[in-house]
Amino acid sequence: MTHAGPNFSLSDEHEMIRAAARDFAQKEIAPIAAEFDESGDFPLETIRKMGAMGFMGIEIPEEYGGAGMDTLAYVLALEEICKVDASHGTIMSVNNSLFNYGIYKFGAEAQKEQFLAPVASGEKIGAYSLTEPMSGSDAATMRSRAVRNGNEYIINGRKSWVTSGPVADYLVLFTMTDPEKGHRGITAFLIDASQPGYSRGKKEPKLGIRASSTSEILFEDYHCPVERRLGEEGQGFKIAMTVLDAGRIGIASQGLGIAEASYEASLNYVREREAFGQKIGEFQGISFKLADMKTRIEASRLLVYQAALAKQNSKATGGRYTLEAAMAKLFAAETAMFCAHAAVQIHGGMGYSKEYPVERYFRDAKITEIYEGTSEIQRLVISRMETGLR
Repeated sequence: MTHAGPNFSLSDEHEMIRAAARDFAQKEIAPIAAEFDESGDFPLETIRKMGAMGFMGIEIPEEYGGAGMDTLAYVLALEEICKVDASHGTIMSVNNSLFNYGIYKFGAEAQKEQFLAPVASGEKIGAYSLTEPMSGSDAATMRSRAVRNGNEYIINGRKSWVTSGPVADYLVLFTMTDPEKGHRGITAFLIDASQPGYSRGKKEPKLGIRASSTSEILFEDYHCPVERRLGEEGQGFKIAMTVLDAGRIGIASQGLGIAEASYEASLNYVREREAFGQKIGEFQGISFKLADMKTRIEASRLLVYQAALAKQNSKATGGRYTLEAAMAKLFAAETAMFCAHAAVQIHGGMGYSKEYPVERYFRDAKITEIYEGTSEIQRLVISRMETGLR
């Protein structure tokens, strides 16, 4: 066994999936990352290959198309993918955390067979839809509606910022069934994107993670059978928040991967670039940036692994890991931004050029501080849990 830090040990299986993800990322993703970032096209071919390797359903049992591994295996693989390209990592994270986890935890057997197995195996693409144009961090203000009509619900409304929206086959949708109850009136549904009443709206022209397509989704009298409701009526907010705990561990892993990529690019650059007759890594102003980057990366890694183990332990205890997930996401996201910013600065003018990948790391890093709960929301979650005050 090799050690991954205090109290964290990696099994041979963990080392194998990390090596497989690293090898795949270097061979299959690295050569195309810049091209897909430029075009904004969805890298479907590579995503299908990731599915074949088991990366799209790492924690899902094999009987539902997954790899049957644990949360630590998931974060190790995701970190390696994000180190090379955060767009591929985002697609992988949404599939694993936001789509698969919710259905596996809250879904009925028939729902798992129909919706979970094809997505966990990478055959289909999954998405998660909570946000609306006027409803972001405050989910209780959502305007979309699902109205019960006999054995089905009629859904109407507009959802926004749906990651993988332009290509998703299936969607976990959160919408209002009882607006009078605020967040307790939100219900979750499993949506088949091929059915009438479902259409894709505007594709977002994003700053970063550009190959991870994001769009609006429109529902116009979409008929959803009652058997596709996920959980009970009014359980949607609880399901959404539970799933976001898992999602935040994924985004923390993404932040860690981006930070590491920024650091390694900087290390290579300072050993080669010369100014005033010496390697720029010999200047204290540069070397101290590297020291700060390295320290924050290793602190982030410990928080991410701690959150992964808390999630694993929750399967036995039934407890939540909200605090660990929020701390990991907050710190790793801000570390990604810190390291990417420092990398651009270290590279000077070349850091501003698309000839080097650090400008892409910089653009990709920013979203980790925003989606799946902004850094401000993470601080709110952490402080409220610690003080017990609202």
